[in-house]
Amino acid sequence: MMFGRSVLPAPAQPDREDLDKINDALKELLIKEHPELKSIFEKYPAYSLIPEQSSPFGFGAPRAPGDPPTIQQLIADGWGYAFIDPGSIQADNGTGLTRGIIGLVNKGQPRKPDNWGALRAWAWGAARGLDYLETDPAVDAKHVGIEGVSRYGKAALATMAFEPRFAMVLVGSSGKGGATLNRRNWGEAVESLTGGEYYWMAGNFMKYGAKDAVSGSKTANDLPVDSHELIAMCAPRLTFISYGVPAQGDAKWLDHQGSYMAAVAAGPVFKLLGAKDLGVSNDYNSEKMPPVNTGLLDGELAWRQHDGGHTDAPNIKYFIQWADKFMKHSPAH
Repeated sequence: MMFGRSVLPAPAQPDREDLDKINDALKELLIKEHPELKSIFEKYPAYSLIPEQSSPFGFGAPRAPGDPPTIQQLIADGWGYAFIDPGSIQADNGTGLTRGIIGLVNKGQPRKPDNWGALRAWAWGAARGLDYLETDPAVDAKHVGIEGVSRYGKAALATMAFEPRFAMVLVGSSGKGGATLNRRNWGEAVESLTGGEYYWMAGNFMKYGAKDAVSGSKTANDLPVDSHELIAMCAPRLTFISYGVPAQGDAKWLDHQGSYMAAVAAGPVFKLLGAKDLGVSNDYNSEKMPPVNTGLLDGELAWRQHDGGHTDAPNIKYFIQWADKFMKHSPAH
């Protein structure tokens, strides 16, 4: 989802009473801007701009205990938000590679080894969403961000890296193929991705999990690049790496330590471009992860591991405060 003074997070849903208040307020604002809508809302009084059910796109996440829903936090702070349906851009499976935007460009034929995977296709789609937001005078298009969790965390990071117009990103529990070092032999293996979710990446990625191939046997150790360079491509823009804890369901194979190492290793590029990194040394082999619920939020590159599960909901309030600081944005009340 997009958020900021427009950004993309995957919000938890408000309860019915909160939704009614939000929908009433949104209807009032729409009628003020477009008086012709008044008769339509009167004709359909039960119509809700924000539905009660969870997002059908896999973005929904439980709210953090004691915290308001994500949408409510964003609106209260003066941010807007928009959802992206990744499936409307590219299917989340291998059989869809001859369809979606990848199939459209290839005229329904199988992709070539260096053609996009689904992650890059979703990033392209997010950029097209930003194209639209730039046409809306109600949107501060210079402060739009993107958010996602798990595979959508990978996609959010790829979007931020390849589309310089996005001002910020919240990368939630992204694991291998996202913000965790691929060449670190811990947690989910690159071979798992090349044999399972190969369609997320370009076809060339598959050779790094092949025992027998024309190019020879290759593993993650043969990769010429790694995820710290993907994070570095986001510099000097606002980049927040978020994880939960295995005890609450943020799986061990996500390799939280490996992701912290990648964030540390990306730091020099942020500093080179005049931004602040995590505020630690750049020795990713010696630096240890901060304790859970201890954020490194003083720079444009940020890290925080919360005590929840496979979600970024517990970090939303910290993300908003952090982004507000760097945007010099005062909460709307």
